[in-house]
Amino acid sequence: MTTVLIVDDEPQLLRALHINLRAHGYRPIPAPDGQAALAAASEHRPDLVVLDLGLPDLDGVDVIRSLRSWTQVPIIVLSARHGSEDKVEALDAGADDYVTKPFGLDELLARLRAAGRRAVVVPEVPTVETGSFTLDLAGRRAVRDGEDVRLTPTEWRIVELLVRNPGKLISQKQLLMDVWGPAYAKELQYLRVYLNQVRRKLEPDPARPRRFITESGMGYRFEP
Repeated sequence: MTTVLIVDDEPQLLRALHINLRAHGYRPIPAPDGQAALAAASEHRPDLVVLDLGLPDLDGVDVIRSLRSWTQVPIIVLSARHGSEDKVEALDAGADDYVTKPFGLDELLARLRAAGRRAVVVPEVPTVETGSFTLDLAGRRAVRDGEDVRLTPTEWRIVELLVRNPGKLISQKQLLMDVWGPAYAKELQYLRVYLNQVRRKLEPDPARPRRFITESGMGYRFEP
């Protein structure tokens, strides 16, 4: 089921969108302001976002920029702002589409379907095998030397993000925002603690890791 984060400070509109999207087979997640939207995006990882620009705590454009710093989820702006400069600013910030209020439900549903078709499909990497351990990503199972290794949910999210991008440097900020959320973008000690735990569980010699590599001051990389 497609999860849609709907962000609007008008309670009646938020409720109407929630009811109508659910009736059309979506899983709606409502948020009445910008901070709630960013928290919900981090927790639920929606497939689509419908976002008002006039929010009580944050400007919608700032919400778009914050989301774009760590996710490529399609964003449809749903706003009463009709000016071309508002549309340009939102689209330049990272929005994918712009619908002005008042709007027709059929049009919004069509825009959601179109955005869903354009969404980036992350290629599956169901199993990763190295000389010392095997990861079954679909089954959430790690095996080292023939024995199951228990990884915590947070350790799995770090490992999965790294192994799905083999050889690619993943920045500290991206890891923190993707695993813990935007509010934790500067909590570098979290990464050090959890990467050390991952190495102790999976690397034959955690003091000299061969798979989960630190690029000092920049980020981490998985070497297959």
